[in-house]
Amino acid sequence: MNIINLDGKTALVTGGNTGLGKAIALALAESGADVTLTYFSNPDKQTVAEILRLGRRSLALRLDAMDSEEVDRVVPELAGALGGRIDILINNVGYLVGRVPIAQMSNEHWHHVMNVNLSSAFYCTRAVLPYMNAGWGRIINLSSLAARNGGGFGSAAYAAAKAGLFGLTRGLAKELASRGITVNAVAPGLILETPFHETFNTEEGRQAAIAAIPLGRGGVPDDVAGAVLFLASDLAGFITGEVTEINGGAWFK
Repeated sequence: MNIINLDGKTALVTGGNTGLGKAIALALAESGADVTLTYFSNPDKQTVAEILRLGRRSLALRLDAMDSEEVDRVVPELAGALGGRIDILINNVGYLVGRVPIAQMSNEHWHHVMNVNLSSAFYCTRAVLPYMNAGWGRIINLSSLAARNGGGFGSAAYAAAKAGLFGLTRGLAKELASRGITVNAVAPGLILETPFHETFNTEEGRQAAIAAIPLGRGGVPDDVAGAVLFLASDLAGFITGEVTEINGGAWFK
């Protein structure tokens, strides 16, 4: 009961070459799943190589998840590498883009943030559903603590997009339940060792955030991967439409 076994399952992790996506992809493979992944700007082959060393099938393809036509073209190829079936979809693509206060925010910035964080999940889910068999399926969306607390300075658009993932998650959970597909989200807080906080945060900001975390530390990618792994397993078969908070107690309901 307490052993997660994904032998025979297939998974697609978007943005799976770095950070949280890489940790999730490797956790799925270590539990027995064949895992394909996408990347946009990092063509590093290390993640695929590690998955192949575990004896699992894998393939990484470049994908602009903001381009619906490209998503519709690339997903069938990824599904083909998995024998024509995708059991688990991890919508991990997301990015702050930049810290811009609303008063100075252009329409272009707003739409870019919405597209990379919210529209990408819609496009990828729609494209994957024909390959997700009835009876068993998992969709897990990567949201953020920012959806709960509004995020840091200049991240209102990002917070809004990540909050939109909550609504998408719950709508899909109802819509896909009859097919045996569960849909959940995770909302990480401060997760260190990721490009996000290396790019958009300072050491002073990280230390201030850690000081506000009851558990007394920042998270690491494996903290998120563990929660995703649980939601992707049979142990979570009666959980759908939920948002799992991964923030060390910095925020909870």
